[in-house]
Amino acid sequence: MQLADFWKEFKQVKFGIIGLIFLVIFILITIFEHFLIPFPEASTRWRDITYWEDNPRNAPPVWINWFTEKDYTPTTYMNNLEFEEKTISPTMSVSTAILEYDYNYDVPPIDLIYRGRFKGSFTLNIVLERPDGNTINLVNKNFSSPTWKDFRVAISNEAKNAVQSFAKRFQNVSSQTIKVNSTIFSEANKEIITNPVPLKGTYKFNINMIKTSADTVIEEPRLIFSGAVSGILGTDNAKRDIWSGLIAGTKWALFIGLLTSAISISVGVIYGVVSAYYGGLVDSIMQRIWEIFMNIPLLPVLIVLSAIFKPSIWSLITMMCLFFWVGPVKTVRSMALQIKEETYVEAAKALGASNGRIIFKHMVPILIPYAFASMALNVPSAILYEATVSLLGLGDATIVTWGQILHDAMNGGAVTNGLWWWVVPPGISIALIGMTFAFIGFAMDTILNPKLRTR
Repeated sequence: MQLADFWKEFKQVKFGIIGLIFLVIFILITIFEHFLIPFPEASTRWRDITYWEDNPRNAPPVWINWFTEKDYTPTTYMNNLEFEEKTISPTMSVSTAILEYDYNYDVPPIDLIYRGRFKGSFTLNIVLERPDGNTINLVNKNFSSPTWKDFRVAISNEAKNAVQSFAKRFQNVSSQTIKVNSTIFSEANKEIITNPVPLKGTYKFNINMIKTSADTVIEEPRLIFSGAVSGILGTDNAKRDIWSGLIAGTKWALFIGLLTSAISISVGVIYGVVSAYYGGLVDSIMQRIWEIFMNIPLLPVLIVLSAIFKPSIWSLITMMCLFFWVGPVKTVRSMALQIKEETYVEAAKALGASNGRIIFKHMVPILIPYAFASMALNVPSAILYEATVSLLGLGDATIVTWGQILHDAMNGGAVTNGLWWWVVPPGISIALIGMTFAFIGFAMDTILNPKLRTR
């Protein structure tokens, strides 16, 4: 069957086209992964808590602001800060930056974080100028290190005493615990502590870094507003960005599904052809072996083997291939029994062609269209099995897959705590990629199998 003829018929199958569109989308997501996620190292550092520490915990997606009465502050990263440096003495200089932040929300950020890397020694001073003209000296802290070192200042913790003193200028409630961020972004009135009202407008952060040694170097200074909402799909209880994990998991879903399916179907097709070609005792023995593998429950075996051996993506793929190959054997065998009676096969035997040549040159190529259809239909099963094993905590922890995200969600109490953004997206992704290959497989089966039956 020529490719052009196949495409002409494939276009007539509507659900096949839908599946193909989704497959192209998944492939494009895999290719452009680094351009689609805000955390480019998500795939390799998914379980590195230091990589996610600036994010809010269990924050819903930013777009929930469209459906809520109150506007929640989104997480904002201000990386490209421009500093002006002024030399005071041969050993001392001051780097100054004024950062303006437009606050137009009802719920303040969870935290304010200032961080970077340095070597040498310096003093960090951050003064906040509020829209009402009041100022708060948020941070005054010293840093010193002879080698390169990261520094991280959680302003909400550092500024607790300063904010408390500021608030008590307007309302003196000694027994009341002050919420630092609520106070910073609230109107200065008699209820600033007990009933804070958001003060909207432009906040100016005056950042001063006083270098106290000539060899002091400060790099990558940045200010993060860890918001009450974050990212396209929110964050989990480890502060990881769900959207980044979902995109990073796409390539693993395709890799696991396609590789497992390709290997197992190839083995199954060859096994079925060999069984049919030799017949007799060989066929009987091969069919008994097939029946044994066919009747072994795969999921319990996968769970037991994953629990015994160190979980890895390669061991999981190998275990699935050991059982998935049985799927196409019966159908292939019945087709091969017809093919081996064809005139050209008999002619090849008469000309002295070896059994291997007849099987791999004359019989297997005819079954390739069926093999492709079976591969497409087998991909969803491989992805679902991986997701199930990972959901039980027996997956490969060195990679990020949709099943691993669901496992973490289950352990983190996402359902009981109403963290739907942690559960629904990976579940929908698994369903969509399964539907994609099912549609393509059904379409190919509809087109190709009648061609094989009419030979």
